[in-house]
Amino acid sequence: MKISGAEAVIRCLLAEGVDLIYGYPGGAIMPVYDELYKFQDQLHHVLVRHEQGATHAAQGYARATGKVGVAIATSGPGATNLVTGIADAQIDSTPLVCITGQVGRHLLGSDAFQETDIIGISTPVTKWNFQVTEASQIPEIIAKAFYIARSGRPGPVLVDITKNAQFDEFEFSYEKCTGIRSYVPVPKLNLDKVAEAAALINSAKKPLIVFGQGIILGQAEEEFKAVIEKSGIPAAWTILGLSALPTDHPLNVGMLGMHGNYAPNLLTNECDVLIAFGMRFDDRVTGKLSTYAKQAKVVHFEIDPAEIDKNVKTDIAVLGDVKESLAALLPLLDAKSHDAWRNQFTELSNIEFESVIKEELNPTNGKGISMGETIEMINKHSKGDAIIVSDVGQHQMFACRYAKFNSTKSNITSGGLGTMGFALPAAIGAKMGKPEREVVAIIGDGGFQMTIQELGTIFQTEVPVKIVVLNNEFLGMVRQWQELFFDNRYASTKMINPNFIAIAEGYYIKSKKVTQREDLDAAVAEMLASKDSYFLEVVVEKENNVFPMIPTGACVSEIRLS
Repeated sequence: MKISGAEAVIRCLLAEGVDLIYGYPGGAIMPVYDELYKFQDQLHHVLVRHEQGATHAAQGYARATGKVGVAIATSGPGATNLVTGIADAQIDSTPLVCITGQVGRHLLGSDAFQETDIIGISTPVTKWNFQVTEASQIPEIIAKAFYIARSGRPGPVLVDITKNAQFDEFEFSYEKCTGIRSYVPVPKLNLDKVAEAAALINSAKKPLIVFGQGIILGQAEEEFKAVIEKSGIPAAWTILGLSALPTDHPLNVGMLGMHGNYAPNLLTNECDVLIAFGMRFDDRVTGKLSTYAKQAKVVHFEIDPAEIDKNVKTDIAVLGDVKESLAALLPLLDAKSHDAWRNQFTELSNIEFESVIKEELNPTNGKGISMGETIEMINKHSKGDAIIVSDVGQHQMFACRYAKFNSTKSNITSGGLGTMGFALPAAIGAKMGKPEREVVAIIGDGGFQMTIQELGTIFQTEVPVKIVVLNNEFLGMVRQWQELFFDNRYASTKMINPNFIAIAEGYYIKSKKVTQREDLDAAVAEMLASKDSYFLEVVVEKENNVFPMIPTGACVSEIRLS
């Protein structure tokens, strides 16, 4: 059938199983929106209040569901406003397809109204991008976009479509992409390498597993759990790996990295074999690379060859799909318990509890409400079944450290890019993707104001997201560094905040403010019992710090408890 390029875009999305997209209309994408209007009973469009919100909402949807998130915007500022979310998705391996409108082909390079070279701008932060200048290119390019976004190590793809390509007609047909010449998204598993890895793991006296989001992206949670339970090896997680293994699993020894748990950080430099699954050894996990796990043999299970030896030199690299790799590894492992080694984790965890956690979760110092006790109160009422979407800052570290999770895809946060403003729109996407689950956004007062306009999206769509703003009237993480490393010079970190309750109520969102500890329990219970969206502001201690902490440039074994 002969149809316009604009209609082809919609039919391509439907063929890929897309039923929900986030976006903001404008001149250069208007033909697509006109067709979207005609297909609105099949393809639901969510009007965000800023294009950045579209990409973050699409990220939240993708992270909660495992599907490809879709965002759409016009040319020029509409397209450039997507870039922060695209960059966030790239470093956190989130599958997105972003579609942008562009000026007509005859105007390209002429500095036409709202013309921007979005292909050049987005190249460093996309897995792939392409500019469509003819309508007949649309089916093949969109098919490739979805294949590339979801295959192998996922990531964001951008398709820029000139206005003439949206108007022109052509004979439409669609075929899903199943492969691209020279693109090998999943390396073939080398079973000899798996056997080598198994032999080294079996010989270890003090093995430690570190795992990241690769377990979740590879849908390998059950295989991973079987491996650690058979091998008896303690397992520690990166913040994006959080929720791949239930929080209360006896072999879950906690969080790695700068504000991670005491035991896994210290014992990284005492283990004899370090086994990494689906993680990239980023600087927040490793600290000073020249001193990281130098005593250990390193085994790295990874889908992306570029990550092997990039930061940490490996002794055995097992490339391939992690689900397949774990299934091949399991029968080769000896059943062990490593009791003495695991006892070291327990002893150090007890030290951390007495020095840090006990006071954080049950403050006795006469100070105000702590972030940690707020997270613990959410645990009490959610029973570990909620999806927690956290923003970036101190509250993010408290949420990752103290939130409880029973099931996978439950922790959604901005990891590699550290994007303030991520949580509110991402929570919208997560709730729309998983309407049957409770979704709670944990946000600081600084990050909240970066995308506060998305309260309008919540109001218009009636999506029942629960929002908790932990208000300490500071840019808390920066302030903590200023206190510890800049002699208390609080340069531009004190926040003079508006009346958040009045703003939430202006969007007709039920809201409550808690300033006293004795009111926290009932307020959290009321929030989680609500069938509608709910805004809860908790005024927390202004100068509370998150510990433990590894100072920048320090070794993981130099972790500080205070």
